[in-house]
Amino acid sequence: MDATTFTVTDRAADRIARILKGEAQESVLRVSVEGGGCSGFQYRFEVERGGTAEDLVIERSGATVVIDPVSLQYLTGSKLDYVDDLIGASFQVVNPNATASCGCGTSFAL
Repeated sequence: MDATTFTVTDRAADRIARILKGEAQESVLRVSVEGGGCSGFQYRFEVERGGTAEDLVIERSGATVVIDPVSLQYLTGSKLDYVDDLIGASFQVVNPNATASCGCGTSFAL
């Protein structure tokens, strides 16, 4: 799979690297899409030990992000960013495929 199908910003990579530094040596951040949320689909972020052979693996600035093939169908062309503003700090997916999203940005519709 081509890593250009999903990008990780410098801010997100820096935050992921800091999170993974406190985890087991082979830990990665899994980004996935599952059914649910107020708009139909929701993003899930989970630290886990390693990935699978089928995963898209993106390594950047000490951060490793993995995405399974099914989730990648919904995330192609998307960007993972990390935002720290007055409302709070969180990872956000900028998804050009989403036709609608909820106010908190964790769920979307296609």
